[in-house]
Amino acid sequence: MRSYQRFACASLSVLAIGLGGCQGYVKKADFDAAINDLRSTQQKQQQEIDGLTQQMQQKFAQYDAKIAEMNGRIRVDTVSHFAFNSSSLRDEDKPMLDDFAKIMSKNYPQAVITVEGFADSAGGKAYNYRLAHKRADAVRDYLVSAGMSSDQLHSVSYGKATNRQVLKGKSGDDGQPNRRVSLVVDFAGTEAQAQQSQAAPQG
Repeated sequence: MRSYQRFACASLSVLAIGLGGCQGYVKKADFDAAINDLRSTQQKQQQEIDGLTQQMQQKFAQYDAKIAEMNGRIRVDTVSHFAFNSSSLRDEDKPMLDDFAKIMSKNYPQAVITVEGFADSAGGKAYNYRLAHKRADAVRDYLVSAGMSSDQLHSVSYGKATNRQVLKGKSGDDGQPNRRVSLVVDFAGTEAQAQQSQAAPQG
């Protein structure tokens, strides 16, 4: 909710300046109306995020993935695991990625997805950074092939950052939980916008 609060404060400041104009003051009725509009927008956005979280929890219950809502974002952790020293996507992880792509491209085409790549503790820092980035890129590319827009997706690497490891210091057979990719939905968009864009006549 903090991100929404910051957005609301910034929007309110701009709105107050606009409403005040050259008169140097804002009418209370206009000020109250502006606050109510911002609150309504904030509540609507939160409802959309809550709805998407619930939809994902129901759809992904069959997979080894955790869905969490945090600070106005949705984290899907984790969607893919990798073999040691590999960035090849496993076949068993593809069905969930297919479902994710269907949900997002159909209902939330305005969503911005961060694809996060991770590595275990074996090997050097620079090498693991590159390896984790290749893993994130592999998932991103698969989501694009499954129907998502490349503009919606960007990949980042956390390498073997200890504060992001599931099992700190583990590698090899014990470190598979650390060799992973997670997805973060930064902005859910609106289902209404998606339905309107799909229904719009083609020129």
